Amino acid sequence: MSYPIVLIPSRLAATRLPNKPLAEIAGEPMIVHVWRRAMEAGIGPVAVATDAPEIAEAVARVGGRAVMTRSDHASGSDRIFEAVEKLDPDGRHDVIVNVQGDFPTIDPKAIAAAVSPLQDPAVDIATLVYPIEREDEKVNPNVVKMVGTEISPGRFRALYFTRATAPTGEGPLYHHIGVYAYRRPALRRFVELPASPLEVRERLEQLRAIEAGMRIDAAVVDDVPFGVDTPQQLEEAREILAARRTS
Repeated sequence: MSYPIVLIPSRLAATRLPNKPLAEIAGEPMIVHVWRRAMEAGIGPVAVATDAPEIAEAVARVGGRAVMTRSDHASGSDRIFEAVEKLDPDGRHDVIVNVQGDFPTIDPKAIAAAVSPLQDPAVDIATLVYPIEREDEKVNPNVVKMVGTEISPGRFRALYFTRATAPTGEGPLYHHIGVYAYRRPALRRFVELPASPLEVRERLEQLRAIEAGMRIDAAVVDDVPFGVDTPQQLEEAREILAARRTS
């Protein structure tokens, strides 16, 4: 039986939307909404991994837990690895779930679904995908696609991730959602690996694991979490959560 912990990496150094984690949405900072969604998933304890005292204070005000990490991390994966080593030096948590701090509308069920592929002991890392429905998203390089083999209904073995429109030919395309569940040894191995050639070329961190021979499986979910990177997306997130409060 696994014992997951959910970690949310968060920092203030966003260029397109300064101080993004503290942006107010429906009366609370964005990072608090993400923390609440992770708590609602009910799969294990939740903590925010940050290098900013302001973020830690915002989480603490609502009764959440934050852990301070270094400011020089190259990625969220590096940050959560430092965090879990600080929070759990004895290694009780054998699964680490990485939820991005700019997913304020994420469905808690999706966070829980990210853990399910790890029931197979051959899987090192699990993630999420969603069938692409809009034609413009198929050719949008900002919509990352998973190329994989379906091994059971709603479950894929990932073969590649790309910003290109792939695979070619008739059939569905799958939008990769940046939520990951790592076995703890897999996370350690991943952060100790150097950046790989395809990772650098595609600007997709998960390709480092693929190139190193690590197995990534993906669960299909029925909703894409709304990521916030721009002022316009922030306004849309405010509208979505305001509507949920009044429904």
